[in-house]
Amino acid sequence: MQRLNHGYRVLATGFCFVCFGLGGLLLSLLVFPLQRLLITDTQKRKALARRTVHHTFALFIGLMRTVGVFNFDLTAGAQLRAARGKIIIANHPSLIDVVALIAMTPNADCVVKAQLFRNPFMRGVILSTGYISNSDPDQLLDDCAASLADGNNLIIFPEGTRSVPGKSLQFQRGAANIALRSRCDYLALKISCQPSTLTKQEHWYNVPATKPTLAIHYLQDIAIKPYCEQDSASLAARQLTRDLQHFYQQELS
Repeated sequence: MQRLNHGYRVLATGFCFVCFGLGGLLLSLLVFPLQRLLITDTQKRKALARRTVHHTFALFIGLMRTVGVFNFDLTAGAQLRAARGKIIIANHPSLIDVVALIAMTPNADCVVKAQLFRNPFMRGVILSTGYISNSDPDQLLDDCAASLADGNNLIIFPEGTRSVPGKSLQFQRGAANIALRSRCDYLALKISCQPSTLTKQEHWYNVPATKPTLAIHYLQDIAIKPYCEQDSASLAARQLTRDLQHFYQQELS
């Protein structure tokens, strides 16, 4: 019986990934072109595209729950729905972390890897929403500051990539530099996925023996004003990065 259940979840996981890819194509080829025809104002169109992705990702999370691929414990929803102009930071244990965060955050913006702009399933989504590319570090900081000033919430993983199970966290300075440039506070979240699955080292079909639970909990808001008052921006970014890493290492230990 356990083997049958595991086999079903492998097939159900593949089904969900196919639905995700087809959904991206549907948005890119039908929904977003229609929005471009009906809405001429660029900022309003991008805002609508982000809300569309928010609702679509919420449906996808519901699909994964319904077919039995994942359990979800998303207690940070109230804080994310109320947030405005915050930098949302979290650890990054699994592939679907960002999907769940965007599904929980109505006005979410995020930084995406430059290579995703070449992904046929996601290119149209990224271009229509105006999600921020990490290809140009200087432009990245300006774009992030502008998005936060508009009241969007910016999703950032300070590690820069998914965590490696069993290894200590290694935060990059990007999240610190964005906060110092924009002078926006953090909304800190903790993500756990038990048992571990969809890590950077695993393929989608490496399904664990038992159904995993993805949990996203609110930790606290973190003010960055003390760091902005330091004389050296580079030293402030280093200190802020060290403090964030230490904070998360304590929370995850």
